Formats: sequence, structure tokens, C-alpha cells
Amino acid sequence: MFTKILIANRGEIACRVAATARRLAIKTVAVYSDADASAKHVAACDESVHIGGSAPKDSYLRWEKIIDAAKATGAQAIHPGYGFLSENEEFAQACAKAGLVFIGPPASAILAMGLKAESKQLMEKAGVPLVPGYHAADQDAALLQREADRIGYPVLIKASAGGGGKGMRAVDKAEDFAAALASCKREAINSFGDDAVLIEKYVQRPRHIEIQVFGDTHGNYVYLFERDCSVQRRHQKVLEEAPAPGMTEAFRQQMGEAAVAAARAVNYVGAGTVEFIVEQKPDGSMTFFFMEMNTRLQVEHPVTEAITRQDLVEWQLRVASGEKLPLQQSELKIQGHAIEARICAENPDNNFLPATGTLHVYGLPEHVTFERAPHAARVDSGVRQGDTISPFYDSMVAKLIVHGATREEALARMDAALAQTHIVGLATNVQFLRHVVTSPSFAQANLDTALIPREAAVLFQQERVGLALAAAADVARTLLDERATEGADPFSKTDGWRSHGVFARRFAFDFHGETVQSVLSYLHDGALHLTVGPHAGVLQFAAAGDAINVQFADQRTLAAVYRKGEVAHVHTAQGATQIIAIDLLAHAGEAQAEGGRLTAPMPGKVVSFAVKAGDPVKKGQALAVMEAMKMEHTIAAPADGVVAELLFAPGEQVTEGAELLRLDTATQ
Repeated sequence: MFTKILIANRGEIACRVAATARRLAIKTVAVYSDADASAKHVAACDESVHIGGSAPKDSYLRWEKIIDAAKATGAQAIHPGYGFLSENEEFAQACAKAGLVFIGPPASAILAMGLKAESKQLMEKAGVPLVPGYHAADQDAALLQREADRIGYPVLIKASAGGGGKGMRAVDKAEDFAAALASCKREAINSFGDDAVLIEKYVQRPRHIEIQVFGDTHGNYVYLFERDCSVQRRHQKVLEEAPAPGMTEAFRQQMGEAAVAAARAVNYVGAGTVEFIVEQKPDGSMTFFFMEMNTRLQVEHPVTEAITRQDLVEWQLRVASGEKLPLQQSELKIQGHAIEARICAENPDNNFLPATGTLHVYGLPEHVTFERAPHAARVDSGVRQGDTISPFYDSMVAKLIVHGATREEALARMDAALAQTHIVGLATNVQFLRHVVTSPSFAQANLDTALIPREAAVLFQQERVGLALAAAADVARTLLDERATEGADPFSKTDGWRSHGVFARRFAFDFHGETVQSVLSYLHDGALHLTVGPHAGVLQFAAAGDAINVQFADQRTLAAVYRKGEVAHVHTAQGATQIIAIDLLAHAGEAQAEGGRLTAPMPGKVVSFAVKAGDPVKKGQALAVMEAMKMEHTIAAPADGVVAELLFAPGEQVTEGAELLRLDTATQ
């Protein structure tokens, strides 16, 4: 076994590898960029080495610097984590040449499976079922269009060297193919340095089911069952669970054996994931097709660990050091059900636009960081309260994993754990995840990759707390804060006592863009009467630790209220919301004067403009494309108008709120 390894990654996977290595008495070395100098993974390791600038191309993708860091610190092996260099065959070869163990498969396996087109041909020879498609090397745009027409729409364009949903576009009709191909190739070259694509038939009502495989250097292979990863947005996973609902033992064995055959075909070593598209037929039967093999540990590996009671990172370290697999296939059993939620810095109600900012509040449910015992909630996270989510890396903040004896039990635990997850400082998908978990389709395991658009009515623009409770909770927080300043002096009391008459205080709130007036009356019997817009009644409240028991307008809740400026973030069992307590004096004289400005929704790079100065545009027309957090985002015209001026050039970096172009709408 190794005595020291270097972790060539960041975030929660680096923290996770460091934790397992410590348990095995292996010292670890972290690498970090300018943006990560004080990151959690740096503190989690025994040593750390600076490797360059904040952008991945200046640090985490510079494998020569990582190898130099390993040599300088005396590390014997390098764990690549997932993402960055984890599926880079040049890096694996360079490690071997430098006398370092790459904790992953041999470079030949990475190369064979890394190019999607070649891997499909290899799988066809191995007898693994394939989706109809075009996997050849000729990348002529006209040829690709003809092949898409031949396959029949809808089709899926996929970056041949891709993964993680990047460089992927679904196309419903022939006239949209050229634009989708160009966008897909741009994203592919930016993410992977290779713009080659393949085209496949887009399977109707598909489920995304993957098999965890493991191989060792002694020729042994096992599969550690399956994970259902069908709940996706932008072709990226949102929730994963194991085992897959509705899976029969016979179908599980067929998929498992096919996955092992795929691994054997490339002499695979270590942890890998074989991903399948599963077609659900009207008669209830299912057929599976090979999609791709990820030659690394997956983000969702914790659900497999939960149902097998195995530490897959420990398996990686043992196999890489030359040991045999810890267990044989007959010794592996499924125990219970596990679900993982990916908590991301993004706004689901705004097309999942990634968010950046500081974690002013980062409250998590009672949990462990890694635990093989059943029924434990687990959080894998690479950040702490006070850390900043930057635009340089992935938007994932943490992974929340729960386990139960049954799927129903795991669902209940996931919803409860998400309700106890309080994040303030930037937009996240926590409430959206709660909506998915409790949606009819997910709760009843009616799964396919279109679940999110199908359930859009109950997933987006949801308000589960409401004006009455949100305002009452904020008023209660105000009164409790005031009471905390009281002293023995009777004139310091804030109870609103008057010798005659009733003392009334006025509040103004903004709730989802609507201004609401509120009056709090201090009655002679000590009661408090509150009116909030159309709601009125006695307000009762009491501190309950860091939360508040609030009762108002025939509703009762336990609320945690966090203030950031004028915004109150209210978290309850029903859900979470925001309400603005307006300081009327502070805002006197303010007016909206944005006119025709179009600004960057977040920090990033201008990829291209689809218009030039003087062009007339229609509302909703694409004007520009930005790249941020490894994804492309289209900026559309908010109204009809004429482009007055472009303020940046393609390739330039912009800050959040930067004015990209001016649109003259006055003449329309």
C-alpha cells in the first residue's frame, strides 16, 4: 500500500479521498490554484502545492505541474478524482513515465473509451447493444446533417471526447441541426480540446441507468449493481439512486454482465462506470443500449457505497497498489435504498443559470462525511461557511446522500434533510430538489430523462411558504432581536407600552415583486395584532434555539430567518422563501433607469455575438453567447429594438452585471 499520494483535483472529491487515505494511514498532498489557496481540500490534506492560476487551463489541467508536485513531495501515486485530468490518457502515460502510479485504469483503456465513436465500435465487437447512430471519423458538417436525416429525428449530437452533459444537444428537426452542431462543437473544443461529435437516435422515454464496475491487475472483475440517473437538466444529473426502481434480478444481471464485458474488452483496471440508455416499451418491458464508459469514479458513487457498505475509494487505492479486489461477485449484496441530491449554485427558475457568491450561511442537516452504517445521512462537500463559489469551476456545492431500508423511507429522509439545508448568499437548487423528490413522477418512480420538463408545473416558480408566514417570521425576528437589547431600565423595553391608545408600527415588504403594507399593533392585553396585505390576526412567536415558532393567520411553522441586508431568507418545513423588508427612507428617490441595457448574468467569457450594431431584433432573439462554469448561456433580446452598440469583443472576460450591448427600443 502507498504511504503518500497526491490528489490532482479539488472540491469534495479531494476531501473524500483525503479522508479515506487518512483512515488507511496514507499521507496526502493537495494541489491548489490561486482561487483555491484557502479551500477546504487544502486544509484536509497533509501537504499542499500551488500549481497556477485560477482558470483550470492554468492549474488543474497542467499535468506537468502536477507531476512535478508529486515528485517534489515524494508522493508515490496520483489520484485524479473526477473531471479535469481523470480521463486524460496523456496524463496517465506521463505518470507511468515519471514512475508514479495513476490511480485509475491504464492509458490504453482511457483512450479506447474516451473517444465515444471508437468506443461504440469496440462495444459492437464485444457484443454490447448499441443505439443506432453515426460514430465514424468524418466530421464534414454536410455529412453529419445527412447522417442525422438518415437516422431520423429526434437525434442527439454528442462530443466524442465529452462527458458530464457538456458538448451535447438534442435536435428535434432538420432545420435546427446546423446551429446545434456549431454550438455543440464550440462547447466541445472549449471543454475537451476536441470538437469531434457523434450522432445517435434520441431514444423516447429513456432512463439513464449505469453500472459500477471494478477490475484489478489479476484479471478479476465485478459489478457493484446499478444506479438510476434519469433525473437530469441540461443532460447533467440532478438526483441519483441505487438500486434502480423496477429493476428485475434478471435484467440487472444482463446489464451487469454487459458492463463487465465492456470492461474486459479494454483490460480495465480500477473503478469505472458503464452508462446505458434504457428504453421503456409500452408493454412494460425494457431494452438497454450502451451509451459510454466513464473511466473514473463517478460523482454519484456514494449511493453505491451506501447499498453495498463498501468504500470505493479504498477499493481504488488497494487495486492501484496491486491487491486483488476485496470481494467477489457472489459476495456483493444490495442492502436498502440510497438517494443522492446534487446541491448546486444555480437558479432553477432562471433556466438553471449558475450562480456565484459567498456562502454567508451554510447550514447542513446532522450528518457524517463518510459512513458505511445504514440509515445515516451523509454530506460530501468541498466548501465551508464563508467560502466563495467562483466562476472558475463546477457549480456543485455539496452532495447530500441518504439511505433507508426502502425507497419510501429514503425519500422521506431526503426531503427532511433538504429541509434542514440552509444556504444564504447565492442562489441554489435546494428547494427545487425538494420539489423533485416530492413530485408525483419521482415519488412513484415514473422515471425517464424528461421528468423535469414533464413535471414543470410542480417544480418551477413554486412558493410553498407564502406571504403571511414569511412576513410574520420576519416581524418575529425583528421583535426578538429588539428584545435582546433590553436591559433593566424600563425605558429600554420594546414592548410598545402606552398609557393610552394603541401603538402601531408600519412595515413595508416586497414579496416576489409585489409591495405589501403591514401594520403591527401592540394591544393593551400584551397581544400583538398583525396585518399583512389581506391577512390579519394575532401574531404569536417564541424562540426555539436558532429558529422561531411562529403562529399567524391560522398557520403555524418553525422558521429559521437569516438576514442579508434588507432580504430575509425564511426556511421552514414547508419550504424556503425570501422577503424584502423595505426601508422606505433608504430608497427615497430611487427609480428604475435601465432602459435598453443588456448585462452579463454572471462572470464569464463572451463567446460570440449573433448581431452587429444597427441590426433590428425581435423579442426573444438570440443576441450573444456567454460561457461560464463550463456551460454556454444565450443572452436574448427582452424586447423588439435596434442594436445600438456592442461593448465587448468575443473572447473577452466580463464581470457579473457588465453591460454587454445596448439595445435601442425607443423607436419600436
